[in-house]
Amino acid sequence: MTEYGRGYGSEPWHPEDPLYGDQGSSGGQAQQPQWDGQPAPRYPQQQADPYAQQHYDGGWDTQGGQLPYEPYDPYGQQQPPVDPYSGTSPDYYATPDAYPPPQPQHLRQQQQQQQYQQQPPHPQQQNPQYPQQTEPHYGEGDGAGDDWRAEPEPREPEPEHAFFAGGDDDHDDNDPREQRRAGRERRGKKNKKRRSGTACLVVALVFAGAVGTVGYFGYDFFMAHFGSAPDYEGEGSGDVQVDIPDGSTLSDMGQILQREGVIKSVGAFTEAAGDKSLQAGTYSLRKQMSAASAIELMLDPKSRNGLTIREGLRSADVYKLIDTKLHLKKGATEGVAEREAKNLGLPSWANNSSKLKDPLEGFLYPSTYSVGGKTKPAAVLKQMVARANQVYTKYDLEGNARKLKLDSPMQLLTVASLTQAEGKYKHDFVKVARVVYNRLKPDNTETYGLLDFDSTVNYAKSQSTLDTGSVDNLRNFNDPYNTYKFKGLPPGPIGNPGEVALKSAIAPEKGNWYYFVSINPEKTLFAVTNEEHERNRRIYEKEQEKNKQ
Repeated sequence: MTEYGRGYGSEPWHPEDPLYGDQGSSGGQAQQPQWDGQPAPRYPQQQADPYAQQHYDGGWDTQGGQLPYEPYDPYGQQQPPVDPYSGTSPDYYATPDAYPPPQPQHLRQQQQQQQYQQQPPHPQQQNPQYPQQTEPHYGEGDGAGDDWRAEPEPREPEPEHAFFAGGDDDHDDNDPREQRRAGRERRGKKNKKRRSGTACLVVALVFAGAVGTVGYFGYDFFMAHFGSAPDYEGEGSGDVQVDIPDGSTLSDMGQILQREGVIKSVGAFTEAAGDKSLQAGTYSLRKQMSAASAIELMLDPKSRNGLTIREGLRSADVYKLIDTKLHLKKGATEGVAEREAKNLGLPSWANNSSKLKDPLEGFLYPSTYSVGGKTKPAAVLKQMVARANQVYTKYDLEGNARKLKLDSPMQLLTVASLTQAEGKYKHDFVKVARVVYNRLKPDNTETYGLLDFDSTVNYAKSQSTLDTGSVDNLRNFNDPYNTYKFKGLPPGPIGNPGEVALKSAIAPEKGNWYYFVSINPEKTLFAVTNEEHERNRRIYEKEQEKNKQ
């Protein structure tokens, strides 16, 4: 008998073993009961593996003359031994404190295998091929049929945070399956961390984008409604020519200047302009000017370095102004106009008739143009023609000529030039234009299709006077521009009309007038008959006599 137990098995002995016996007062080994001269089997004790006993010299190695232990099979034919003292067969397994019945090794292994398969999965579950040895459980049994090694009640695994999930020291690192499981866990953790990191990055980017978008539009809204408009500082640098069309509002002007790089924002321009009045025209400005500096320069005629063409001015007079501005000899610009007329950008409907006194007449649009000291005459003329094309396209001269039953846009432009020349005041232009159309009617019984305008005779003679001579003498003047002799419109415009005259020719006021005479700036008399017109002429002559006194 060893210090670890009674027999040859690996199970330890228990002090409350009913077969433990009395060790004696001298501390020696307990005396074993004898049956028929043989040692009685000890119950219960852990069965030793019968195949693991060592056999030497053809016999069993026993201690103290003991025979090899043969396990008792409760389900076999072997009967339990009879107690010689009581004459009964004690059941050593029915007491609460008794050992459980020993079982063969292969049955124990099968039972342990079944217990392992029934257990729920756990991150720290042991490999079934390497069961962990546990201490025997000595619980109170309910009877002889209770298993001496009670199965532990399954415990719900406590949830473990991913951060604390790490290596398990209880695992066998040399087990290939443990290594594969650990590898899968590591890859899973890495994938989870990678997915978590990517998700966090995406959320951060989306949040940052949303914040940036809201901030951008919020700042833009605040600056547009409450903040000051962005503006350059100083008077700028360089030189840029800007064309402001007629009818442009302050906002339109600001957009043009911003597009040309003169100012930074339209808001700054309109704020600096306030109630100041800015005219259309061509301005010589600088790049990146403050809005206040740009407005100051546009209001100063001297700093504009511009050439102003007034409304109704004839082309011959425009050429003289260009010569003077560019310090050229007399007639230099007129010669360029004659040679380069076809290369200056005239529209396709422009009349190239030989009867025209000047092919550029009516296309040198009245405005203010920036003309530097080194500018060429052809460049100045191109600016004027381009400006005229822009305005004529705006008012759709081609479409309106058809509505008015005129032969071409050139005739509409001619009517506008006659309105500009004959009308003394702009507020009368719509009525003057109606007089022109009424005199052109074929059923006209007042002038019989003749315009009878002094302005056309003056244009033909390159003069400007009120005394054109008697009607009889004028009828003998043989010139296509003489409307006292030739019915209908002259071959072309007699000047360069402005925007008001142009709009009046497109939409004249309704009336039956054939005559008119301007008494003063506030009063112009219109008449339907010649008799009524003669009375108005006498009123005009009296008014002139008063002015001479």
